[in-house]
Amino acid sequence: MNEPDHFERLGLPRRFSLDTAEIEREYLARSRALHPDFHQLGASGEQSASLEMTARLNEAYGVLRDSCKRAEYLLMLEGGPSAGEQKEMSPEFLEEILELRMAIAELEDAASKAGMEKKLKARRQAMLDEVAVDFAKLESGGQRTTLLKSLRQKLNALKYVQNLLRDLQ
Repeated sequence: MNEPDHFERLGLPRRFSLDTAEIEREYLARSRALHPDFHQLGASGEQSASLEMTARLNEAYGVLRDSCKRAEYLLMLEGGPSAGEQKEMSPEFLEEILELRMAIAELEDAASKAGMEKKLKARRQAMLDEVAVDFAKLESGGQRTTLLKSLRQKLNALKYVQNLLRDLQ
């Protein structure tokens, strides 16, 4: 029998667009049932199993509640290329990222940093919206190979924006 994936662990459909409140609800319900405190009086095997299942549930929750991690995970489940397998980015995009990195290095006051953060968060959200569209097309039977490659390229670009946001902090 195959090991359940993160979606199955939380009883959620395998898709990108998920309600974060639903993810939280399913996680809390399952974590209460699996929590090792409820298995203290059980056999040591039962306690070990409870700890193992709780760890896997926590991992599933950590991945699925984060849109970027969920997209990466779902792309992997769908058999899409990894970041290592498809690295190429357009020179224009890389130049833009370099310019943004230099602009971030020159920011001096909190208001400027807040403005840049707002701009980058909006960019990240727009990119996630594009990822959602591609995953929806994939679910509805769209051109699989093309969509998987497109998703990989978008997720690679998204990592650059995520890193800029991190560097801004």
